[in-house]
Amino acid sequence: MRQALRGDTVLQVGARGSTVVAFFGVASLLFSSACGDPRVSMSNGPREYVPSDYNTVLTRWTRTEQLITLSELDDMLTATATFESWDFRWAYVVKYSADYRLTVEQRRELLQRTLADTQVKYEFYVALYGTKWRWDDLTKPTSAWIVRLIDEKGNETAPVHLELLKPGPIEYRYFPYTSPMRHCFRVDFPRVSSDGKPTIADDAAWFGLRFAGAQGNEELRWEIESVEKKAAMTPPRTVVE
Repeated sequence: MRQALRGDTVLQVGARGSTVVAFFGVASLLFSSACGDPRVSMSNGPREYVPSDYNTVLTRWTRTEQLITLSELDDMLTATATFESWDFRWAYVVKYSADYRLTVEQRRELLQRTLADTQVKYEFYVALYGTKWRWDDLTKPTSAWIVRLIDEKGNETAPVHLELLKPGPIEYRYFPYTSPMRHCFRVDFPRVSSDGKPTIADDAAWFGLRFAGAQGNEELRWEIESVEKKAAMTPPRTVVE
C-alpha cells in the first residue's frame, strides 16, 4: 500500500479524528509501504470458486490509500475501492447465490448478466472519508475531489456514471469496509474512449483510480500480471456452466 504524505510533521492516522504522533507512526508507515498488493489477472473464462473463496478474491481486487497532511495533523482523504472485474464478479455471484439460496437456473442467469456488464464498462465500488463530510460526495459540484480511471500509458478517463449509494445489507455484507462514516459510490468507466481507443491500454502494466483536488491527490493501483495482457483483456463470449 502507498500512502500520500504532505507536510513536515510525522503523523499516523487511524480512524476519523484519531491521531498518533510518534516514532511508531513512522515505523508503521514504512512497513505498510513495503507491503505490496497482489498482481491481478484480467483474463476471463470459467472459474472454480466456492463461497468461502469470496474474501480472498475481494482482497485481491480491493485497494486502500490515505492522503495525510502531516503539517495539519489531518487525514484529508481515505479511499477504498474494489474493481468489479470478471474474476471478482464470478466469486461474488457464487457467494451471493449461496447466501440467498438461488436455484441453479437463477445462479446461471445472474452470472450471465453480471459478466456481460464487464464487456462494456469498468465498474468500481468506492468508499471515501475525509476531514469534511460534505466535501467527499463525488456527485456534488462542490466536492473537493474528482475521480479518473488512469493507466501506466497515460490514459485518463472520466466516469460515465457516478452514483451515490445508501448502503444496505448487501453492501455491508459483501464490501465490509462500508461504514456510516463513509460516502459509498458505484463508479463506471467506458472500456473504449470516444476516439475508439481502450481506456486501459492492452499493454499497460497497471491501471488505477486517481482522486485529485485542491487538497492533494492520491492513486489506487492494480498491477497487472504480465502474461498475455492483450489477449486477456479481450472480452470473450460469456459461457456459464
